[in-house]
Amino acid sequence: MRLFPLKNSWRIVAIVCALHAEPARAQETAAEEVELRAEVLRVLPVDSARRAFGEVTAPTSGEAEISGQYWDGCLRGAVELPASGEHWQVMRPSRNRAWGHPAMIRFLEKFADQAAKATGWRGILIGDVSQPRGGPMLTGHASHQIGLDADIYLLPMPNRAMTNEEIENLKSPSLLRADRRDVDPKVYAPAHLALLREAARQPEVERVFVNAGIKRALCRDAESDREWLAKIRPVIGHDYHFHIRLYCPPGQAGCKEQEPPASGDGCGKELDYWFSPGILAAKPSRTGTSISLRSMPAPCQQLARESTPASIASVSHDASVATAAGASAHRHTKATSRSAPAKSKKAKS
Repeated sequence: MRLFPLKNSWRIVAIVCALHAEPARAQETAAEEVELRAEVLRVLPVDSARRAFGEVTAPTSGEAEISGQYWDGCLRGAVELPASGEHWQVMRPSRNRAWGHPAMIRFLEKFADQAAKATGWRGILIGDVSQPRGGPMLTGHASHQIGLDADIYLLPMPNRAMTNEEIENLKSPSLLRADRRDVDPKVYAPAHLALLREAARQPEVERVFVNAGIKRALCRDAESDREWLAKIRPVIGHDYHFHIRLYCPPGQAGCKEQEPPASGDGCGKELDYWFSPGILAAKPSRTGTSISLRSMPAPCQQLARESTPASIASVSHDASVATAAGASAHRHTKATSRSAPAKSKKAKS
């Protein structure tokens, strides 16, 4: 999601948000992802940044270092979130997108515990975080480039171990009515409000992106406790998952903060705009736009071209997306074997 530091009217800000909203496709099955990636690679130029970063399978060594901003940047020294923990499960591990800044990995492990307590769910299902070196992705997102963005399904973690087939293919249902103007009361529940409120209350969280129909429901149901609503920002898509964005961590001089959201709870006329016919009918491009590697920050151009250290390459993920249950199972087992047997491996600061 790309936002510019504009000081004009909320209508202009909303237009910019809509034009740069990341596609609402982030939970394709393994087979669907294979098809989409092939389609994207057929049209991307050879010097595309999406191609350069999307085909890298391992991080670089060394301390974590962010260069750029959420929608135009990269990450050195990324850390991988373990495939599962007591209160979380990483979805679509074949995508190799569970990498993030150590601050994000620590946050997700902590937030999973908090979310379970707030909702009564066993835990949360975590979608895309970032690629091994951040940067623009081949499919699904415009942001998630510096390891400080993460998607979380609006679906409870099952009260049992998930199969590899489920992890690669289970889809979260939309919370919206058919007209997309409000939530569907048959799907939306108090636990969803509790989950989003818990996320927005975290001091590390800069924004929480959800569909405007979900924001409308939160505005209606929040009652007198409304301060956290300021962080809940409407965006196209995001009806089956929400998107958490963290502030730049201390000591990351190369990380560029986003302009703060407008004051207030965001439940007034500025929300009405998202229900205009043009916004409701907006459809993301299937293959997205091409981004030249030369247009990215200089450190990112270098990072995309760096070879992978041998010590990391020996344990890096397979780059290909699983196309069969056997391939998916192999990858999930490999990811799980690198985490602690009973408790999750905490990322080092």
